[in-house]
Amino acid sequence: MTGTAVPERIRQAVAALDVRAGDRLLEIGCGGGVAVGLVCPLLTTGTITAVDRSATATARAVRRNADSVRDGRATIATAAFTEPGLTAAGLAGRRFDKIFAINVNLFWTGPARAELALAAHLLAPGGALYAFYEPPGERLDERIDEHLNERLDELAAKVTGTFEAGGLTAEVLRLSAAVVGIVGHP
Repeated sequence: MTGTAVPERIRQAVAALDVRAGDRLLEIGCGGGVAVGLVCPLLTTGTITAVDRSATATARAVRRNADSVRDGRATIATAAFTEPGLTAAGLAGRRFDKIFAINVNLFWTGPARAELALAAHLLAPGGALYAFYEPPGERLDERIDEHLNERLDELAAKVTGTFEAGGLTAEVLRLSAAVVGIVGHP
């Protein structure tokens, strides 16, 4: 992987995924493909599929991960995380062991019922949906302060509520003073 330094929130999220060599992963909102670049070296028989609505972002992700795309470990597509979006991108019918999103608003800004149903449908038996968040503006240092803790607790509560309303059991992972993860299981 080439490019700039890897943000700590992405390192922490990928570490929390506990990627296995044969895992099949789907990243929602891959941006420039930084997480893809961290996941691919962990895979031997596994693969990562990454989607983003932005063609500019996916073009950057393809450039950043050209070797992994070429060798078949990574598939990167411009698509919305909807059934029609994934179908149009040729990704329908796949199953994933882990689906994840890093700083994607989808799961805390609204009910996300259709997206949660789609994720549950795409998950292989025993699979999980992961959502990781680092609140904006908190990246300068990782001092534990009351305001940051409140923001992380609020994000975790909103996402947990969304996951549970969508039929998933949810577990909160506090990855650091500035990053929280929520894991949902069907």
